[in-house]
Amino acid sequence: MNLSDPNDLATLLEALLLAAGKPLSLERMSELFDEAERPDAAQLRAALEVLGLRCEGRAFELKEVASGYRLQVRERFAPWVGRLWEERPQRYSRALLETLALIAYRQPITRGEIEDIRGVQVSSQIVKTLQEREWIRVVGYREVPGRPAMLATTKAFLDHFNLSSLDALPPLAELRAMEPEPTPVQDDELPVPAGLQARADVAGADEEGGSPAAGEISFRTLLAELDEMEQGLKTDFDDLLEETVESSEGADEEDPSFEPGR
Repeated sequence: MNLSDPNDLATLLEALLLAAGKPLSLERMSELFDEAERPDAAQLRAALEVLGLRCEGRAFELKEVASGYRLQVRERFAPWVGRLWEERPQRYSRALLETLALIAYRQPITRGEIEDIRGVQVSSQIVKTLQEREWIRVVGYREVPGRPAMLATTKAFLDHFNLSSLDALPPLAELRAMEPEPTPVQDDELPVPAGLQARADVAGADEEGGSPAAGEISFRTLLAELDEMEQGLKTDFDDLLEETVESSEGADEEDPSFEPGR
């Protein structure tokens, strides 16, 4: 096999990507070759371009995501391929998806800031689920009372949603277009007079022993607020982690019982 030939190298890279079962970066691919035969980055990219062209018209495609390159089944075959697995795809609640959207478009962001925008408390289980799936991580702590954790997305999040970077996130205008329009009110669904509704709310609150719970903000309103936040996304949080370590060391010297968050 002539590894200096892009066609031969493309065939080898296809075998590596099929066997890996996960994205491979250019650096990782390079490590798989002996030093004497190791292709440079330009040769690898040229071979990957050849491989991508070979996938045209086939059931799978070469896709570049945040962690590297991978071979994956084309999306249009998902309804049939999904039947290979007995378990049903996991469905996520609207609250979880709204929380994830806020973190993706507004990162780094604290749990309290998410609650301020959504207008409701963020369940600890939602944050735990996102962390267990390795879609979000703590990148630092806000220097305010209580030092709340700042949350941001991970490469695993980008890989899962077929994104190469945060810049590939869809514009919020497109997401708003996907939100179904409100159903027109029919004649038999006319609103209840305000006075009558107010009395009904008071009566219901008295029966339940408290005031009616506030409803969640609509996803359309949430996206409208996010529309002004999508510019200047921060993608590198190493500086925040360094500040966290320095702050934690200072707090530890002042108060031996202080334990910095993970």
